[in-house]
Amino acid sequence: MALLELKEISKEYSGKKVLDTVSLKIQSGDMKVVMGPSGCGKTTLLRCLLRLEEPDYGDIYFHGRNIYDKEFTLLEFRKKVGCVFQNYALYRHLNVMDNITLALCKVFGMSGQLAREKALHELQKLDMVSHSAKYPSQLSGGQQQRVALARTMVTDPELIIFDEPTSALDPLMTREVGMLIKQLHDNGVTILCVTHDIRLARLLSDNVTFLNHGK
Repeated sequence: MALLELKEISKEYSGKKVLDTVSLKIQSGDMKVVMGPSGCGKTTLLRCLLRLEEPDYGDIYFHGRNIYDKEFTLLEFRKKVGCVFQNYALYRHLNVMDNITLALCKVFGMSGQLAREKALHELQKLDMVSHSAKYPSQLSGGQQQRVALARTMVTDPELIIFDEPTSALDPLMTREVGMLIKQLHDNGVTILCVTHDIRLARLLSDNVTFLNHGK
């Protein structure tokens, strides 16, 4: 059974078909790259995958369960699937530590002490402990990417989705982020990376799915 499976996903906006019977299968332990130009449907695909909206047609399964089944709660889904967003989605008014621990305490009901311990553990892996009291505006793009990744990893997801992780980075930083993603995969994390960056795609995997005009 696949970890994640998309079956003939279709989506329209104002009569324009953005996704046209897209199917994709990801096994546990995979490093899957979905590549395509701007406007090809990548963002809509991600929104459907993350349960931010429903497809008009088709189904998405996680461990054989339809992710839109009412019995599969959003909280349960969020515990299993993490996402590092294109703009990092960090709270500008919170420091690094608070950005990472907020969801653990407010959503998952974890104690502040345990949340901080888990956050420090992930920050150590990413060599970011010394930045834990800084605010996003005090960090470089690559450092913000690491904070966003630590925030995702701290919930121990089975699958991490990367949304254009190198869109605002120079070639050197692109390689650094790519190596970081590869290290995650080597440590047993299943990865889905959505990108238009051919350099990153080549670095990550030979298993690349191309999306163009919603197909």
